[in-house]
Amino acid sequence: MMPPKLFEAVPNFSEGRDVEKVARIADSVRNTPGVSVLGLHSDPDHNRSVLTFVGEEEPLLRASVALACACAREIDLATQRGVHPRMGSLDVLPFVPLGPPLSDTTLEDAVRLAHRAGEEIGKLGFAVYLYEAAAIAPERKNLADVRRREDHWEPDYGPAEPSAHQGAVAVGARPFLVAFNAYLDTDDVEVARAVAGEVRERDGGLPGVKALGLQVGGRAQVSMNLTDLETTPIPAALEAVRRSAKRRGARVESTELVGLVPLADILEAARHCLALPELGPEHVLEAALWESRWNMPEGGLEVR
Repeated sequence: MMPPKLFEAVPNFSEGRDVEKVARIADSVRNTPGVSVLGLHSDPDHNRSVLTFVGEEEPLLRASVALACACAREIDLATQRGVHPRMGSLDVLPFVPLGPPLSDTTLEDAVRLAHRAGEEIGKLGFAVYLYEAAAIAPERKNLADVRRREDHWEPDYGPAEPSAHQGAVAVGARPFLVAFNAYLDTDDVEVARAVAGEVRERDGGLPGVKALGLQVGGRAQVSMNLTDLETTPIPAALEAVRRSAKRRGARVESTELVGLVPLADILEAARHCLALPELGPEHVLEAALWESRWNMPEGGLEVR
């Protein structure tokens, strides 16, 4: 049998405070047959939630349209407030191909899905901007550029003048990334902004690092998207933030993952922190159990 063509969708929507609204929006995806919700992360300061779900193309398309409908129904962008930049009630909708060993899905497959989803969501009244690999022009590839130029660029789908209540949504196709935040032991957001400017690729920092300085929960936060984990893994990004913060009289107090991260990247971080270069999935109990699932006797494992 051919493996299914699986995609991950990681939409961000502009509600992170009202738990009942968040639950209803997430349920619009959970109630779509053929889709599995893997994670939900809400942040009241950002006033934003990140939902992670997987499935094949057709169920994922249906779930994405249902999600957009729920966001339009539950969120009024005209009154929404939060520290994270946003341009829509459903703010971003990236599709990620899940390659081997899970699937043989390609980035081109994800681009096709993003275009289909963008067209359908545009029919709901959202102004849709295609970004990353799905972008129709090079200048629209970077999400930060889309946010800056949204008022001046004609949407790829949907109305030319978006509703003040629904706003616009960026729909894209991209490889896997990790959303990773570092909290500093200061409430000075200017320190976080300076650190973000030093570590992000756009301003000459680390390859594959996008970063913003924000104030979250009374603390300065360096909010990062790590888009090239082979070149800049999680430990490298964290060490860069630590060095930059130290030069400004601050230190990293704690960190935060938003959404999911592959086991390989967690192991890379553990190898770095433990100085254990030989650490592999065979040393992780749950991973070893998963690998042995095909050899389990009927009835499961025998515990001795």
